[in-house]
Amino acid sequence: MKLLAANSNRTLAQAIGDYLDMPLTKARVQRFADKEIFVTIDENVRGEDVFVIQSTSYPANDNLMELLICIDALTRASARRITAVIPYFGYARQDRKTGGRTPISAKLVANIITRAGAHRVLTMDLHAGQIQGFFDIPTDNLVAIPFMAKDIQANYRDPHELMIVSPDVGGVVRARALADRLGADLAIVDKRRPRAGESEVMNIIGDVSGRSCILFDDIVDSAGTLCNAARALMDRGAAAVSAYVSHGVLSGEAMNRVDKSVLKELVITDSIEATDLIRSHPKVRIVGVAPLIGEAIRRIANEESVSKLFD
Repeated sequence: MKLLAANSNRTLAQAIGDYLDMPLTKARVQRFADKEIFVTIDENVRGEDVFVIQSTSYPANDNLMELLICIDALTRASARRITAVIPYFGYARQDRKTGGRTPISAKLVANIITRAGAHRVLTMDLHAGQIQGFFDIPTDNLVAIPFMAKDIQANYRDPHELMIVSPDVGGVVRARALADRLGADLAIVDKRRPRAGESEVMNIIGDVSGRSCILFDDIVDSAGTLCNAARALMDRGAAAVSAYVSHGVLSGEAMNRVDKSVLKELVITDSIEATDLIRSHPKVRIVGVAPLIGEAIRRIANEESVSKLFD
């Protein structure tokens, strides 16, 4: 087995290598003067089971191309099996047609990764579970709920004070799974989205008065939804509001919104490499998922069950 890391999240790749007690494969992912991507693998990978670690986060197109070219290089170097390890799967929010003459880009990206030569995909907390069906190769979708639950239990002693909150109706299943694991109650934010990137809270389903509320979601991008939901919860009498989110995209003015919001804390995973601003922000805390991904890689390489990680 070999681990190959492209450039999107070298820190996480190194942490996965440390968990598996395995060095990263020597390789160079470079740019020509016109920003074309060039990959050279400096070790023999013939007949090897290779895991390529690359989140397709910002800049999404560059990181996606790095992944595809790495897969092609491995295919031409006669790797026995290639697994694309994508902690954060970009384009996942484009999983259906939202109007006339619009694409289903998540399906397109799945087709491209498969066509490039990947034999398997390992990802975490897909925005929509049905994206697994977009791939015609085996796809494992890890969930960060066990790690999030463990962190919450360490910081919130009384589950009766907790209220897990889904920031929208679409995330109810995810939020309920966390609430059930913690033995906590569930509330739902009813919102509408007048246009892409904007949201408006309409109602809170559930009594949050006096409760420590935890907003739970898979992606925080502009942070508008989270900050609006936190404000609405406090207006309904919540004692405090924190947020746990799997993928901290945090683009544009997101950190300014978090800084000015009523959020007590924003907890994200390291599926996307954090900027210095995010890493040093007093309201942000990062939970490492290298043990989760590393253990899944070990199980795949040894032909063991991955689903037992979540029993």
